[in-house]
Amino acid sequence: MGLDFSVVPAFAGALLLGMVWTIAITVSAAVLSFFGGIVFAVIALYSPALIRYPFRLFAWLFMGTPLLLQLFLIYFGLIQIGVDLPAFVAGVIGLGLHFAVYNSDIIQSGILAVDKGQYEGARTLGLSRMQTLRKIIVPQAVRAVIPPIGNNMIALLKDSALVSVIGVAELTLTSQMAISRTFRPFEFYVTAAACYYVINLGLEAGLRRIERRIQLAR
Repeated sequence: MGLDFSVVPAFAGALLLGMVWTIAITVSAAVLSFFGGIVFAVIALYSPALIRYPFRLFAWLFMGTPLLLQLFLIYFGLIQIGVDLPAFVAGVIGLGLHFAVYNSDIIQSGILAVDKGQYEGARTLGLSRMQTLRKIIVPQAVRAVIPPIGNNMIALLKDSALVSVIGVAELTLTSQMAISRTFRPFEFYVTAAACYYVINLGLEAGLRRIERRIQLAR
């Protein structure tokens, strides 16, 4: 009975490794979701109808179904059609695509907010549509929407715990394994929460630095 945090240090190495895996999957999925969001935004706004409407169906499915179900579908479902992905890769793809769809909505708003005169001026100077988007429109849109995208990155970090259900030995699964050996759930869940908070503080600091640099560059 009672609390006994003295059992935690014995598993410090495993918990630290779990933190490393949590950071790795968060960073990988964040990169995928950021650049995927840009690509999805351009597809949604500028692609032909033959591509745009299937993409909208894809986005609707990802926004309308739980992330946990999507992870199960990618990891356990794709193997039935011969696509056998490692758990880490499946987790990155699931998290990345899920948040790319939400980032796409944000980036679309940023693109539409850019003065149309800049697009017309770039075309007048001889730039193609893709050059105009890549060099002028998208960079301005992304700079304007960094704060809400940052919020999505923080949500992604928290949701990364879900990859534990497909066997990725990140912080949550590592804590559960320690609990199965010590039968001390409170101590390890509190420790895991503290570790997530530390990672979150680092992520927030990084995002604030990026925002400051963007403000100075304007």
